[in-house]
Amino acid sequence: MSSMSSVAGLSKYIRTLPKAKSTLLLIIVMSFTIGFLLFLIKPVSIGSGLENFLYGGAFGFVVFGLPAIFTGSTDQKWVSSLKGINLKRKHSMFLALVSMTMAGILSILGTILGHFIHQDLFFNSILFGCVIAFAFNILVIWSVTRVRLLNSIFIAILQPLLMIGVLIITSFLNDFVNVFELGIVGTFFKVIIASLVFLLAIYSFISIVESPMKKNLGFGALEILSYFISHMNEGSKSIEELFDNAGEAIDTLVGVCSFRRFDGSIKSLFISPCVHPGPLGDIGGSNMPTILANRFDNFTMVAHGPSTHDFNPVSSNEIVKIEDAVKTALDNMEYSPKASEFVRYSYKKANIGIQFFNKGSIMLSTLAPSGSDDIEFAVGLATMIESQKELNIDNPILVDCHNSFNAEKGGVLPGNPELFQLIDTIRLIEAKDLEYEIKVGCYYTDLGGFDKHQGIGESGLKTMVVEVNGQRTAYVLFDSNNMELGYRETIFNAVKDLDIDEIEVMTTDTHSVNTLAAGYNPVGTVEKEKIIEYIKMSINEAIDDLEPVEAGTRIERIENLKTFGPNNSTELISTISSIVSVSKIAAPLIFIIAILFVFIWIFVL
Repeated sequence: MSSMSSVAGLSKYIRTLPKAKSTLLLIIVMSFTIGFLLFLIKPVSIGSGLENFLYGGAFGFVVFGLPAIFTGSTDQKWVSSLKGINLKRKHSMFLALVSMTMAGILSILGTILGHFIHQDLFFNSILFGCVIAFAFNILVIWSVTRVRLLNSIFIAILQPLLMIGVLIITSFLNDFVNVFELGIVGTFFKVIIASLVFLLAIYSFISIVESPMKKNLGFGALEILSYFISHMNEGSKSIEELFDNAGEAIDTLVGVCSFRRFDGSIKSLFISPCVHPGPLGDIGGSNMPTILANRFDNFTMVAHGPSTHDFNPVSSNEIVKIEDAVKTALDNMEYSPKASEFVRYSYKKANIGIQFFNKGSIMLSTLAPSGSDDIEFAVGLATMIESQKELNIDNPILVDCHNSFNAEKGGVLPGNPELFQLIDTIRLIEAKDLEYEIKVGCYYTDLGGFDKHQGIGESGLKTMVVEVNGQRTAYVLFDSNNMELGYRETIFNAVKDLDIDEIEVMTTDTHSVNTLAAGYNPVGTVEKEKIIEYIKMSINEAIDDLEPVEAGTRIERIENLKTFGPNNSTELISTISSIVSVSKIAAPLIFIIAILFVFIWIFVL
């Protein structure tokens, strides 16, 4: 899903475009500057230097600026009337500014070329710039607005046609160039042929990009691009419809550990769903840890169970099925006031911290300090089955702590050595009797309003301290997508003086924070010391909240969960990879040929 993260980076810049009024001012200034520079390169006998400056600036504003202002004000209305998306007023105005600037720069460069070869290329240079502006307009509008090709052509061609029309009128009135050498009909014929060449090039390129994805997944690259940008900028969930149509229903698991007061009320829930909180933003299950936790009235920690992007829910509505499974688990759960102490085991890279509760356990697995990403469901399932057999328990709740990010390391997949290291670690574990009474304390903080820029999702930081036989273990959970490599160990060292004996830090793997240019956004890359102070505070507050409880564990099946699916996830990634590979060859070839043909057609023939 790194491709989606790249689009997220693109959407960042789309969201931060200047307001329409600011762009309008830029259009006025830029068009005046373009006209002045054109007159400076190709002196036109008007009068004094100041008069040339004023006339040149006025020419640039009339020929380049006015068409840009007009289309910048109307393109959004055209797109909206055709039920298009993603083109607000500020986007429309900025698109007009960019197109005008491209046409102006090319006009200036062409005029400079004419100066050196002693030919008057003033008029043709502007024509060439207008054609390039049309090509850029059609590529943007057709790609991101969901407006049909013919309608996109009509919208995209308005600005360059207006520039050419105003150029002919001003040239005729002021005798800047002799337009009658070519003739008005001949001028438009040149422009139409050149535009058709670019249109053919763009259509050919888009067809190359679109066809593999449509054939393999049922939707095209332009659809996913436009709907994704719409989601990132407007919160639209239209992209979920694409995923829903291509999705696969699966069965998976959720582990639930409930801590209940002796009056029957639940003190806290610790949930580990084998469902991946992705792909990013608010699409699918990306904000699942917060959505699911908010469905329960008590303190709820939603950890990261073994799962990859294959198990992304196609829409946030699918989270109801996880909620139902958790509620079923609670309805059938048996409790005991006794538990074991927390113990750590390790073999090579694999590390597991385990604590036994009634008929089950919480197993916190990590490869830290080595870098890693998601543990695949089949790997987690094999580990859970092995623990059932070796430890004679019914409900081994496995958590992928997801706390040691390394961009160069992938997930733990079947066949990887880490799988066997996890299983070998399970075989080292000694089953513990439930001998000691339990106390639990909880605390939540939003870390002073930290947000995605610090790698923190809506659920902030949740801490649960479990006290058994005087031993206090802090379960610390960030609503984040992984943790900077080495930050876990920094945290461990920082809390040594606190009144706890054990600690493990985890992340939910929420992909709601993956909306920035970097794609990944692990906690600990910024505000390290401040975050540690919040951890210390949350642990102390959780200790103050300690009270006697009884505990129960249960693993429940989640049935018919609609996810993107292992087949489609692989298909999407491989299809995007093939598109990128082909585009690296096709795009330069197609567009360079088109530019050369148009250049020769306008300047030579």
